[in-house]
Amino acid sequence: MRRFGGVCLAAMVLAACGQAGEKAAAQAPGGAVEEESTTPASGARSETRKFRDWLAICDNTNDCVAFGPTSEGTGWVRVGSAPGPDGARTVSVGFWPSGGDGLTGPITLTLDGRRHVAAAVAGDHDPVGAAEVAAADVPAVVSGLAAGRSLTLTGGGETVEMSLSGASAAMLWIDERQGRLDTPTALVRKGTRPASSVPGPAPAPRVVAAPPIAQTGFGDSGQTLPPALEAVAAVKACRAETGDSAVSDEVMSARLDVSTELWAVPCFVGAYNVGHDWYLTGPGGRNPRAVSLLSANGESSAGTINGGYDAETRTISAFSKGRGIGDCGTASTWTWTGRGFVLSSETAMTECWGIPADFWPTTWRTR
Repeated sequence: MRRFGGVCLAAMVLAACGQAGEKAAAQAPGGAVEEESTTPASGARSETRKFRDWLAICDNTNDCVAFGPTSEGTGWVRVGSAPGPDGARTVSVGFWPSGGDGLTGPITLTLDGRRHVAAAVAGDHDPVGAAEVAAADVPAVVSGLAAGRSLTLTGGGETVEMSLSGASAAMLWIDERQGRLDTPTALVRKGTRPASSVPGPAPAPRVVAAPPIAQTGFGDSGQTLPPALEAVAAVKACRAETGDSAVSDEVMSARLDVSTELWAVPCFVGAYNVGHDWYLTGPGGRNPRAVSLLSANGESSAGTINGGYDAETRTISAFSKGRGIGDCGTASTWTWTGRGFVLSSETAMTECWGIPADFWPTTWRTR
């Protein structure tokens, strides 16, 4: 995997890493390229843990999710636990039939011989069918997942075995993270400690977008890099890598305010991912410096994969696919506040288990 600078995650996730993100990586005429620095606001720490076959994720507000896979990697179960004494619990499942056709009907979970029917969830999840357990049945399913010995999913005439190895440990970690151990609200270790002792959600940082501004002459097509930006060493290297491919013309630009422009330099193309490095400049592309786009874990990069800018919402968005069907990777949004781009949302799925993006866990949220 090509290293852009900053930090690169596992190749499976293909996280966006900007070559221009290293402060000393490039020189602009008259001096070094400087990084614009914006740090995610303080709050709870987003964290991902693996417990044998199960995955547990909590975001910066302590909203948590646990995932388990089928033994063949053709399905999944998702347990959601919102923070606070009254935090909602959800159980969703997904199934990827061996025939490859999308599953649109209900999915049956069989836990140690006890059947639970999950109703199909509408949406474009092809080729994966998705379903949700009724709220009244969620407590029994959660208890069964924590203490169970066997679980199968059945849909469309097919049955697959699920792994419960690590399920109890993953949910116990969530109980501890959310401060609900030994209370009636616990997923696993219930007790008599009052539910009122469970803390509420950690506050999400507030992000306020700068007012929109006219974009005459800017956009995502027909753009040419300004000479000062073309002269940056990292940009030259980036342009050399794209060569004469069609992606080399995918320059994007925007006006952020009267004295600041945004430029996206196409850097690579793959089977299902296109990479750009982003720069802030003065009018006419003068004084280029790399943009700092932070992830939920605080790592900085100037690069995005499958990224773009929306002038109305003042956001850069990116969707880094781990593989072509888009069932793993990272989806992020950064908002222009007038001082810099601030991470305003992130969802991520590190395991390619056939999980549609709308069921991925949130790793960073703001208000």
